[in-house]
Amino acid sequence: MRLNTIFLTALVACTVSACATTSSVPARRTAVSRTEIVVRPPEPRVVLVPAPRSGYVWAPGYWRWNSRDYDWIDGRWMRERRGERWVAAHWEERGGRWYFEQGHWER
Repeated sequence: MRLNTIFLTALVACTVSACATTSSVPARRTAVSRTEIVVRPPEPRVVLVPAPRSGYVWAPGYWRWNSRDYDWIDGRWMRERRGERWVAAHWEERGGRWYFEQGHWER
């Protein structure tokens, strides 16, 4: 059981890494929605990612803050955008506060 959990965690990490590095086009920041909170988000769920689909990019799931607690949003396949790369939604800690950055496309 423990080995399966480690394997699935590694699989998800590799998939997220692959999605984040699918383009060699220079990145350009776009306007993104951010949320600032103090409550630490839970660890990402370990999810078995479906097999790759040609012409699509996997957007991994994430925890969304609903003003009281966190809700899990499942990952999904999105149609690929030529010349752009998908930056997955994620939480960052800065100065004891947590900031959420929506998933978005970058050139």
